[in-house]
Amino acid sequence: MPDGLRLALTTFTVLPVRAGRVDRPAAAAAMALAPLVGAGLGAAIGGTVALLHAAGAPGLVAGAAGVGLAALLTRGLHLDGLADTVDGLGSYRSGPAALEIMKRPDIGPFGVVALTVTLLLQAAALGALTGLAAVLGGAAAFATGRLAVTWACRRGVPAARPEGLGALVAGTVAAPTLLSGTVATATLAVFAVPGRPLQGLLALAAGLAAGILLVRHAVRRFGGITGDVLGAAVEIATSVALLVLVLR
Repeated sequence: MPDGLRLALTTFTVLPVRAGRVDRPAAAAAMALAPLVGAGLGAAIGGTVALLHAAGAPGLVAGAAGVGLAALLTRGLHLDGLADTVDGLGSYRSGPAALEIMKRPDIGPFGVVALTVTLLLQAAALGALTGLAAVLGGAAAFATGRLAVTWACRRGVPAARPEGLGALVAGTVAAPTLLSGTVATATLAVFAVPGRPLQGLLALAAGLAAGILLVRHAVRRFGGITGDVLGAAVEIATSVALLVLVLR
């Protein structure tokens, strides 16, 4: 578990944590702990947004600062994965041909549009959250994004390549671990919208469903998951969860 926590922190954040053992047992623990790491990230980002609101910043400015902080704290890896995955899907190619497109260093038009829409949506949604709702909502939404990764790494989901992050984590999460992580995240989601517990649960369900559907489509097209697919699942699930949280 300590090695898994270190791997989770180095995978999902920029925290200068000393690397531990990196193998499939550690990967299984890391993917199980992903929602916990996401909750911490989201609380920090939501707290920053709340402080900017309190200082008089307009909503979109506060939200944009929150999105920028999220990119900084994660090295922008998930955004890069989103762009690469959408480019691969948008190419209408399958298997190795699509994977080769995803490995290119440039970003195609599909990736640019995906990044633009995702960043605008997240900034606007975060900016609409204030005070305690920003902290709790941020924690729940970012935990949901990482829970989508936990689900993507469940038993039976293959890796698209024999190497890389996807090969390390694919199929490592057992059903009991998946259930406990989902219940823990749902418990957090209940408090995401003060006074409206069902809306928090709906945000979790919608975000997780979006992430699972994306992963299922990617597995069909690419033959399995990659690190880029996991990053895309994070961003899609987080964005959908944030969107549902601010609906009135």
